[in-house]
Amino acid sequence: MMDNKAFDSKRIAHGYAKRPWLHKSVIEQLKKDLRLPEDYMFKNGLDVGCGAGLSTKALRLICDKVTGTDIAESMVEVCDEIYGTDKSYSFYAAKAEETRIPDEKYDIVTAAGCINWVDEKKFMKNMAEILDDNGLVVIYDFGITDRMLENDVYTEWYRDEYLSRFPKPPRKENKWTQADLIEGFVMEKQTEYDMEYHFTLDKFVDFMLIQSNVNALIESGRACADEIRKWMMEYLTAVFDGRERELVFYGYSWYIRKEYRKDA
Repeated sequence: MMDNKAFDSKRIAHGYAKRPWLHKSVIEQLKKDLRLPEDYMFKNGLDVGCGAGLSTKALRLICDKVTGTDIAESMVEVCDEIYGTDKSYSFYAAKAEETRIPDEKYDIVTAAGCINWVDEKKFMKNMAEILDDNGLVVIYDFGITDRMLENDVYTEWYRDEYLSRFPKPPRKENKWTQADLIEGFVMEKQTEYDMEYHFTLDKFVDFMLIQSNVNALIESGRACADEIRKWMMEYLTAVFDGRERELVFYGYSWYIRKEYRKDA
């Protein structure tokens, strides 16, 4: 499993801040999946594994106030730089399994792209402590696919060139079921969906340089970011052909509800 410290650098943090804001689409999906009124607002939200704050910004769309936490100090520093003047945001460094018990318990917690790196049981025990009764845990992630609309050349590059040069690092990929939850929580719903995002060649290469399989080589010193950028630009110039291209992302969301306590 990849060391989480591989993400604890200002290069990665600033790169994450410029990633596609697909988290907003996930929140729209959430509203559909849970059949929430268009103007529904939660009171107090927590975003664990917040990265550079894009997922926290998305959660703020449906929360009066939000807190973001991340294991990487550099991510939290960038979040404070970007959102520090807005009093509806707060951030601090912590593992997803070790967030603090707030004065006012959370009624929603989101975990975007971090669940593969946590201890499931410890995470859920922490959720039991910080989440209000009937509160909601939303675990979601999305990632690039080998599909680019009307562009089979990209598919060939991704499968034959990219993955052979940058294999995916090992991580847990298990889909949670009710059996993975601790007592007092219910797996309410699980959904899967596709999303699309337009990239120019330059923006796409910037994005690919902070993918976990590429980043693992750069941060370990086994590869140079400038050399990877040059390689990608050379290969992908014909793929993009001077145009914006629409990349397909695969996404999923799991909705986990904390039950009312019978002794409450």
